Amino acid sequence: MRKQKGFSLIELLIVVAIILIIAAIAIPNLLRARIAANESSAVASIRTINTAQISYNSAYPTVGFGANLGVLAGTSCAPPTSAGACLIDTQLSSGTKSGYTFTVVGVTGTPASTYQAVASPITANTTGVRSFCSVADAVVRYSAAALTACAGTETPLQ
Repeated sequence: MRKQKGFSLIELLIVVAIILIIAAIAIPNLLRARIAANESSAVASIRTINTAQISYNSAYPTVGFGANLGVLAGTSCAPPTSAGACLIDTQLSSGTKSGYTFTVVGVTGTPASTYQAVASPITANTTGVRSFCSVADAVVRYSAAALTACAGTETPLQ
């Protein structure tokens, strides 16, 4: 008899089954890691917005806090102005970064004495599970529910 070379169908099916089991274990961990990375990026971006708002308020005291992300950014920074202060990057000023949308709302007064920075996941439970916000006190807060404004009832991030 001649000895056949190669793998049998059963051996190949066993290898494929083992690969699928390993993938079933690894993929949820990968998704959780991506969500954690997106949330960390969102918190860092909210802190960047807070720092930019404080710098903007110091540089333009007659204007107060910036009314939107666009005035905190800018394309031509020679010299910076109150319409384009060049304090944040253009990716963040576009309002979308790392699976989150960012907005500045609640800017009131002349000069503006208050603001609310809000970060919400683009797709809940896929790009993030928590929403983040901050007000002029620069404390980052979070909520499991989607946020459109920072109501002050959110949990402070520790």
